[in-house]
Amino acid sequence: MMVNEGIRAREVRVIDANGEQLGIKSKSEALAIAARRNLDLVLVAPNAKPPVVRIMDYGKFRFEQQKKEKEARKKQKVINVKEVRFSPTIDEHDFNTKLRNARKFLEKGDKVKASLRFKGRAITHKEIGQKVLDRLAKECADIAQVESSPKMDGRSMFLVLAPKTEK
Repeated sequence: MMVNEGIRAREVRVIDANGEQLGIKSKSEALAIAARRNLDLVLVAPNAKPPVVRIMDYGKFRFEQQKKEKEARKKQKVINVKEVRFSPTIDEHDFNTKLRNARKFLEKGDKVKASLRFKGRAITHKEIGQKVLDRLAKECADIAQVESSPKMDGRSMFLVLAPKTEK
């Protein structure tokens, strides 16, 4: 952000600390007004014709901006993608174990990528793998929504589940 002598424009539209317009002035006049008030001249709209400058305490302004950014970062949630691997011929107990893990990840707020790897000739029966992933999606329907439906990628099939958001 351009401040004081860093402003290159010859003429600027000046707004004082209270938000009132002082009109279009030369850069030197605007700097003199700001200096009399012991404040800085800050360029707020460089693309306007003429550019708009504001008389304010730049140090205080920067401090407020940093405080806002810090608050925004605090409220941000990092979403991880956890992977759960299946096989087309998965047994009931193994399926339930992986389902429990997937549900645990979803409840924590993470996304779940269910991948199903085809080995050997199993790839000729993609519908079996599709059924396994569809069953997983159905079992997690109460706490998750399907973000991307089952898709093939090489010898693997993927399904992404995202936790349901409370409205």
